[in-house]
Amino acid sequence: MKKTIIASIAASALSLTTMTHAMTSLDDQELSKVDGQALLNLEYLQGSNQTDASGVNYNQTNIGFYKLGLNAEMELNANIKKLQLGCGGSNGADKCDLDIDNLSLSGLPADPNYTADQRTATSAKITNPFIQFAIKNPTSAASREVLGFRLSAEKISGLMTLGTENSATPNGLNSFSGYMKTKAASGTAVTAERTMSFADTQLKIKGKVEGKLIGGDPNAAQCTGIGCMEISYESDSYSLKLDSTAAPFTIGSTIVSGSRMTDVRLKGTGTVGQIDFAGDLTATVVDLLNLEKKVTGNITGLKTDITVNQSLGLIHALYLNNPASLSLQSQSILWSGAAVGANKGWWLAMEDEVELGSLSPTTQVAITNEVLKQTIAGINKDLTDNPRNCGNLLTGCVGGSSLVVGNVPMNSTTLDFPLTNLTLQGQNFRPNCYGGVKFC
Repeated sequence: MKKTIIASIAASALSLTTMTHAMTSLDDQELSKVDGQALLNLEYLQGSNQTDASGVNYNQTNIGFYKLGLNAEMELNANIKKLQLGCGGSNGADKCDLDIDNLSLSGLPADPNYTADQRTATSAKITNPFIQFAIKNPTSAASREVLGFRLSAEKISGLMTLGTENSATPNGLNSFSGYMKTKAASGTAVTAERTMSFADTQLKIKGKVEGKLIGGDPNAAQCTGIGCMEISYESDSYSLKLDSTAAPFTIGSTIVSGSRMTDVRLKGTGTVGQIDFAGDLTATVVDLLNLEKKVTGNITGLKTDITVNQSLGLIHALYLNNPASLSLQSQSILWSGAAVGANKGWWLAMEDEVELGSLSPTTQVAITNEVLKQTIAGINKDLTDNPRNCGNLLTGCVGGSSLVVGNVPMNSTTLDFPLTNLTLQGQNFRPNCYGGVKFC
């Protein structure tokens, strides 16, 4: 048995020594015909004269960019309790380029109603990560200088959260230096119930009523026939309760770019649902009579021009599927593939659009006195151009205790509707921890 095994091994060794497929050297022409893929790639890019997306020109003809890349897909689930970069120095005491509390990076669970345990089981995917150096005067050994470096990847897919909770108190993102472009998003605000009075607006309500001296139908839309008359009135004594209503809106794609930013301005448009109103109105007629009425009606057709001044500490969840980078530079540099130049210091850039989720506020939105003032002109125009019929001029218009205003269409009125520091539904998130721990 032993002799058989030894003979077999000897025969195999002999066959290997006589194989004709042994390794041979290839010249350059032969190598050019061979395809392959390396794990590590080293690239050089000569800088040029370019203008970024914001219109700033960068003459970088004396800069060379060296890039060491990894052709691989990596996965990462990480929590960082406190991330502070670029603090103090030229930024001033207690000022940082980046200051983030409780940063978490994970994958995005398939279930939109995911639990914390489900989130911890996922990982963000980092495709083709690389490090890049910007070298001034790259061809001169005597004067070459490192201007900055960048940690980046061709794409990062996952969920980045900042802070520990989505509440009315800003937390998480304290200071931001970098570039981010948000996707267009929508939401629905619900206005809070309130009263509207002359004390709120300092503007009079003006209009006309119509009726007949004899007869008249108070249920008719208009006074018709012989004997119809109009009476003008104005009121600086009214108290109308405005009911709560829904106000859908859309915020357009927004660029957030700058150094040591603490808030962002979002611009959008929307519509306001039907606002029912009811209350007391005392009006003066031809400077002689006072009309005291219980009025009812509704306002429709209002449009809104929305400006949201939002603290970055109220933005907690960023859904990533884009190239991203973290860089440090001694001067402003337009890195290859970047939309805008990175400012001096630390810079966090997310190149493609970032999704914020639903922008619906979690609490009711107050209608301010300034917003109410913008509605009075439209109300007065409709009440004057379309006199309300009250039947008999004496018993219905001058007399009588109620006046049905009905619908007040305001399709041509656009409200300047400013909002501040909204707690948004789309910024709710689960912690990246097992159990009930908010951060780990």
